Amino acid sequence: MENKRKSAAMTDDVQSAPAATPWRLVLMLGALTAFAPMSIDMYLSSMPEIGRTLHAGADDVQATLAAFFAGMAIGQFLYGPASDRFGRRPPLLLGIGLYVVASVVCATAASIQVLIAARFVQALGGCAGAVIARAVVRDKFNHADTARVLSLMTLIMGLAPVLAPQFGGVVQFLAGWRGVFWTLVVFGLLIGLWIALSLAESRSEATAVQARSENPFRAYAALLRQKRLVGYGVAGALNGATLFTYISTAPDLVMGTYGHSPLVFNIVFAFNAVGIIGASQVNRLLLRRATPDQVLVRASIASIVAALLLVAVAYSGLGGQFTVLPLLFAALSSYGLMAGNTMAGALSVDPSRAGSTSALMGGASFGAGALASWAGGLLHDGTARPVAAVMFACLVGSSLAIFGLAVPKDRRGKAPA
Repeated sequence: MENKRKSAAMTDDVQSAPAATPWRLVLMLGALTAFAPMSIDMYLSSMPEIGRTLHAGADDVQATLAAFFAGMAIGQFLYGPASDRFGRRPPLLLGIGLYVVASVVCATAASIQVLIAARFVQALGGCAGAVIARAVVRDKFNHADTARVLSLMTLIMGLAPVLAPQFGGVVQFLAGWRGVFWTLVVFGLLIGLWIALSLAESRSEATAVQARSENPFRAYAALLRQKRLVGYGVAGALNGATLFTYISTAPDLVMGTYGHSPLVFNIVFAFNAVGIIGASQVNRLLLRRATPDQVLVRASIASIVAALLLVAVAYSGLGGQFTVLPLLFAALSSYGLMAGNTMAGALSVDPSRAGSTSALMGGASFGAGALASWAGGLLHDGTARPVAAVMFACLVGSSLAIFGLAVPKDRRGKAPA
């Protein structure tokens, strides 16, 4: 059976004509991946008001965000194997239902402790969307088309960080911070109804048989024994960690170090999000002429160059913010070129465990992101040096995983006709 999987993976790597884009499915799956950015970015501007209303300190309010990240990391490891064993629809609908209930508790919380707990459960439910959406893509498409569809989903998901902070600010102004969570309740209900009515079951019988033959721990152990999958996982997690590092340090860097207003910060934040979205669409165009692995190799080299220049200007002080911010934009944009391709590569290694692979990739990304954010905070010195150093280290590690584990030499050459 293992030989059959390897043979299928090798066949799947052959470049083929792109499949027609199923826009309705892409929109639906893209909406599923928006649970996390919607739940994080919409309430950021409400955090001071939450503290005042619930008589909580800044650290306690910040814990509501940490609890959400913890729930996202833990929950993914549950939904992946469950979706392989029971199908994509039941765990997905269960997760969305849990998200809606927890969002109601968030909206009605009378203490910061209740809000922290509810945010953890909200994340446990919401993470089902991203994990299972990626598995559904792998169910329906080959390696190259998986990368293309994931790039399109990034376009949809990427709109959330651009629009959610502004939308959340408007909702807060009109209805307070509780109104933000009631908005998330409505969001969850609408997506849940859409999924219940429109998403057909996509898990194959072969995947079901595989999942029933092993427990989740054996499934994860089998995945971790596959060198190429580990390579894709490490590369994707470390590249994604640059995004977490930026999110955690950008407010202090832009508004504290460079002294800009919240309005300017929102513009910078939106501009970098647009850069990631744009890079993901460039990736989709590149995949017409190259394989996902070939794009990964070239993008990883470009990311190191951008990060090296960022370190140089951050430590030398040359040009100040006028060199740091553009190079930060360039380094972050590599995420749009690499995220979809590392995920597609991992999912292609062992398609019969697509749900577990998706969970492993997502959990690794959140774990690496949390560590990178912690390192950035530990090194904080009021300059751009910490964020530059952490991003450079992450991108070098990502590239080493690509060249050393994920993409052997015979997969880096000219694309087959």
